Amino acid sequence: MAISSQGRSSFGTQANALLLKNLTFQKRNYLTNLRLVAYPFILCLLLFLIQDLADRAFDKDEFKCGCSTCTGTNGDGTCKKECGVQYSTSRQVGYCPNPNPPEWPALLQVPPFSVLDPDSESCRINGSCNPVFLLTGLNQTLGLSLGENFFTGVFSPNGSDVLDALANSLAGSDTHTQGSNFVEPAFLSDRPLYIFQADCANFSPKPIPMHIASSTIPIEVRCVQGTNIWHNSSSSVNDEFFKGYLQSNPEGKITEIVAAFDFLNSNDNIFNLGIYTKREIYRSGEPKRMTRFLRSVNLASNAYLQHLKGAGVKMLIDFVKEMPKQQSQFSMDFSSFLGALFFSWVVLQLFPVVLTSLVYEKQHKLRIMMKMHGLGDGPYWVISYMYFLLLSVVYMTCFVAFGSLIGLKFFTLNDYSIQFVFYFIYVNLQISVAFLVATLFSNVKTAAVIGHICVFGSGLLGSFLFQYFVEDNSFPRGWIIVLEIFPSFALYRGLYEFAELAIAGSTLGIDGMRWKDLNDGTNGMREVLIIMLVEWLIVLCFAFYLDQVASSGSGVKKHPLFFLKNWNNNRSSSFRRPSLQKQDSKVFVEIDKPDVMQEREKVEQLLLEPQASHAIVVDNIKKVYPGTDGNPDMSAVRGLSLALPRGECFGMLGPNGAGKTSFISMMIGLTPPTSGMALVEGLDIRTDMDKIYTSMGVCPQHDLLWEILTGREHLMFYGRLKNLKGAALKQAVEDSLKSVNLFHGGVGDKKAGKYSGGMKRRLSVAISLIGDPKVVYMDEPSTGLDPASRHNLWNVVKRAKENRAIILTTHSMEEAEVLCDRLGIFVDGSLQCIGNPKELKGRYGGSYVFTMTTSSSNNEEEVENLVRRLSPNANKIYNISGTQKFELPKEEVRIADVFAAVENAKKKFTINAWGLADTTLEDVFIKVARGAQAFQTLS
Repeated sequence: MAISSQGRSSFGTQANALLLKNLTFQKRNYLTNLRLVAYPFILCLLLFLIQDLADRAFDKDEFKCGCSTCTGTNGDGTCKKECGVQYSTSRQVGYCPNPNPPEWPALLQVPPFSVLDPDSESCRINGSCNPVFLLTGLNQTLGLSLGENFFTGVFSPNGSDVLDALANSLAGSDTHTQGSNFVEPAFLSDRPLYIFQADCANFSPKPIPMHIASSTIPIEVRCVQGTNIWHNSSSSVNDEFFKGYLQSNPEGKITEIVAAFDFLNSNDNIFNLGIYTKREIYRSGEPKRMTRFLRSVNLASNAYLQHLKGAGVKMLIDFVKEMPKQQSQFSMDFSSFLGALFFSWVVLQLFPVVLTSLVYEKQHKLRIMMKMHGLGDGPYWVISYMYFLLLSVVYMTCFVAFGSLIGLKFFTLNDYSIQFVFYFIYVNLQISVAFLVATLFSNVKTAAVIGHICVFGSGLLGSFLFQYFVEDNSFPRGWIIVLEIFPSFALYRGLYEFAELAIAGSTLGIDGMRWKDLNDGTNGMREVLIIMLVEWLIVLCFAFYLDQVASSGSGVKKHPLFFLKNWNNNRSSSFRRPSLQKQDSKVFVEIDKPDVMQEREKVEQLLLEPQASHAIVVDNIKKVYPGTDGNPDMSAVRGLSLALPRGECFGMLGPNGAGKTSFISMMIGLTPPTSGMALVEGLDIRTDMDKIYTSMGVCPQHDLLWEILTGREHLMFYGRLKNLKGAALKQAVEDSLKSVNLFHGGVGDKKAGKYSGGMKRRLSVAISLIGDPKVVYMDEPSTGLDPASRHNLWNVVKRAKENRAIILTTHSMEEAEVLCDRLGIFVDGSLQCIGNPKELKGRYGGSYVFTMTTSSSNNEEEVENLVRRLSPNANKIYNISGTQKFELPKEEVRIADVFAAVENAKKKFTINAWGLADTTLEDVFIKVARGAQAFQTLS
């Protein structure tokens, strides 16, 4: 006995049904979830191992402030060690606390060239090696005069006062500068210092002593003769200076460009200067420390002073020095250094997970299947969104927890409340974007590929493009905000800010990101949070809108302005007016189809009634698919009219491509009709499908099932959608499983993915009937079933049709004859005939089928003569290998005469077999189909 649902299920009931189904699905999918959660765990663990290896590698004395082996004894006789600058090597001293940093000479930065070495092979070949300073400006006389003043200084060491000697001369080094100047790298390498003079003939090279920590290091000093070259324009200076090193001068001697000076419009009253230097560039795009650039400025300034005041006037740079510092040790927080890239991949990994899940439901039509059984858009969106949000929150919680437990400073130094707000807003934005993007895809594999390309591509673009823009102060801040509208860049910016403050916290011993830091103008976290929050709300609304008007996964698309029209909820009665669709209602009515004409007239009469007395009323419905690539439009359904009362099973017969499935698709909301209308329980399929779904059951042509849910779980889910609860739900599920032979042997508790094709088909039938729907559509329900299961299924359908209307399509004439109260033969999109099986056989089968098989083809003419004597109007319909088949009009033949004629024929020739049969439903189907196709061909 069928258990009826208790009316339409509420929002909460539908939401509860979907939630329970999703939780069951998630429980069955635990291995995939473990692999997903393992991804951030493995990545965090990898960063931890890299950090540990780096800490071990740099946990050596050479990367620490030095300590003496033993400077004395303690009171207990043990060795007394002391640490500090005086006990460190020249390499260790940079890690010592330095409350009073040393003073270093201001050197000129020269390129790393070897041609200044007197022993250089190039110098021996060309005769001389001249370092070159390029000059240009508007006043050549002044420029050349200033250039001559570059080399007026003479190096003369005065005892141990090396700084004063270097300040009075032009000294330079080709060593690279560093991020700090606690130790001048020029005095830690084996490279010499170069003194630029106008003449090196009287220069006596000798080492000078430099005191570094507790060590005195002799520094080799070499003299090089400087040369100036004038250019008439700054553009030629620019071209030559940035071509590279080792350019040839007009005399053919090897030269090395050290720097270039553009005196612009300088004169005796104005000093205007531009300097070209070659310097190392940080990864961020900012230059390294410019301590050596000071010497270039001082060089030109002194040359101008000497031009005005004489050779004895100079402004000396006595020394440069760093700010005091605390003790440090070489360390690098890899989780913060790599975090922006790696952790953006971790968070973005959720995007293809959500996207493919949504596209999977659309591709396999599971979304519309749920909707056809009563699931509204509201519960679907709320539960699906909350479901993905729950997964994302659990995923991100595990991510932050893993990173914190293993001590990654990226997590431990930054305020957890800021991290929670940032990740929470972003995962909401990410889920909304996934819902939006899902409307563009209909294939899971394509969505998965594009999703993962977005994951890794966005991370790489953020690291190697967007980060440069953020760190480049010359890049407009407005464009940074525009780029952050792209969600992946907003994520990268937030992670970048976390990383920067974590690095500062680990190196300077300060706190990481705190809420007060959001007021810092250089911190982009506040603008990122605002952008993501606003974008989340906008994208979510737009995604819902597109789902209603553009997505093919949720049924018939709504009008683009559906949210402005309040007549959607109460207009169904106004459509019961025949005048709206009657202008071409007679186009397909032929004079030899009185049954079809009668059905159309019946529909017209029903539409005039104020109340719906029939379960289904279809009025002149059509479906036309637009032609593509120059092909004409294709009419799948041509003006079908049909009235179906409650308690009747209507069978639709027709060849493949006749339009049966297209008609069913329109009735269940998969595709909208091109014209015409249909009422289901008084509700119009064009506007009221959401209400129709609550009283409708569907067994689609192809099984729409979740592979990892069991048969029982499918029925529990759809039963809840039909408002079955508690004991009534359990009893309905038990009865459904028993009725389709899926109860015994635990078959109902096996996953649907392990079912055979026939078992899946039976489960689909059970799903369509659970909850006692008022209207049921069955598209070839017995396909793939064995004879025993087919007959059992027929019994189920017979019992089910007592209180409901059923439309059934089938290719089995036996099934149609057993189950259907009325039949309609559908050919080329139009209804050719309609009536119960007996009426159709009587109307189109007014003949007997006579079959005879002889031993020799020579007897075929005798057989045909025999038939002609029995029935002059007999029609031969089959002839092959001695077997002939004839149609004999019933009014011309008596069965006794046929038997007598056959007995006489046996005496003349050998008859292997013969038979006389009444017309079957299959014969009727073939006759009607051939006649309709012949008519279409002629027309």
